[in-house]
Amino acid sequence: MKTRVTKTLWVIAVFAAAGLPACGGKKDPGGGGGGTVSLNASGATFQKAAQEVTIEAFGKAHPNIKVNYGAGGSGKGRQDFSDQVVDFACSDAPYKDAEKAKVKGGEFFYIPNVLGAITVSYNVPGVDKLQLSAETLAKIFQRELKNWNDAAIAADNPGVTLPDVAIVVARRSDGSGTTENFTKYLVLAAPDTWKLKSGSTIEWPTDTQAGNGNGGVAQLVKSTKGAIGYVDLSDAKGSKLVYANIKNQAGKYVEPTAAGVTAAGDGIEVKDDLIFSALNAKGDAAYPITAQSWCMAYAKQTDKAKGAALKSYLKFMVTDAQALLPEIDFAPIPKSLQDKALAQIEKIQVP
Repeated sequence: MKTRVTKTLWVIAVFAAAGLPACGGKKDPGGGGGGTVSLNASGATFQKAAQEVTIEAFGKAHPNIKVNYGAGGSGKGRQDFSDQVVDFACSDAPYKDAEKAKVKGGEFFYIPNVLGAITVSYNVPGVDKLQLSAETLAKIFQRELKNWNDAAIAADNPGVTLPDVAIVVARRSDGSGTTENFTKYLVLAAPDTWKLKSGSTIEWPTDTQAGNGNGGVAQLVKSTKGAIGYVDLSDAKGSKLVYANIKNQAGKYVEPTAAGVTAAGDGIEVKDDLIFSALNAKGDAAYPITAQSWCMAYAKQTDKAKGAALKSYLKFMVTDAQALLPEIDFAPIPKSLQDKALAQIEKIQVP
């Protein structure tokens, strides 16, 4: 996206003018006397764009550290990290207790780095503005509502002419943090209506259509008349999708924007391990389907050069790189959470 590249170059120029490498540290920690250190990571497609701009800007300040991020979904990221086939991984949902016990590398830390909106994107001819409550969303996604001119949808949209078009539900095929956060939102906001529970994978009705990654769902929505799907805001904008305003706890229909995400993040309660949820937040301006994402790093690193490089990258990610996020439709983490993340990174032990 043009705005992403422009903003990235601007931040890089600021670093250069100020003589700042990154976070006030050495220019190439772990550089091995001029050699290149490579860090490999995998995980959430939700934060793919955030990782891309962070890696690009970090690479300018640290040319001897190469970071590779494969966006295969939160489930794949957690599995790869558990199996120690990556140096770090990112996920929109933490491990379940049973999964956490199987992580092979021992103690690890969650490093929060991004807040973002999950849009409800749709492709309905003649409808460029749509409002949806949690109850109506729940009925649509569990296939209780089959047509766009259903009375329940019309009740959310007074004065809007809704066409007699069949609803096509698009959802993720892979283990997905976006799925987990979207379904957790429905559990929280429509507990008496939503019956499919929550998780990175759930048992969707058989007549739904599945796409791989946020990009795959976005493509399904874009190419299918009558489709509706949950897609992160960055991918929705990149695919030029139309998305609904969602009714929040305060009864306001709120558009998914970086400002609405920031408002949702203002009241989060953070646990000691830095796990938190921004879903269904209070406040008139809060966008209710605001998701959060973390990266995971092992507490005890086994390679000196990689460990030092990883700490440098993670520090950059939660400090300097936060300035890039609004331009790609994400919101920075709150300053209080940023400070806690930095303290967590400092605990990472390098041989």
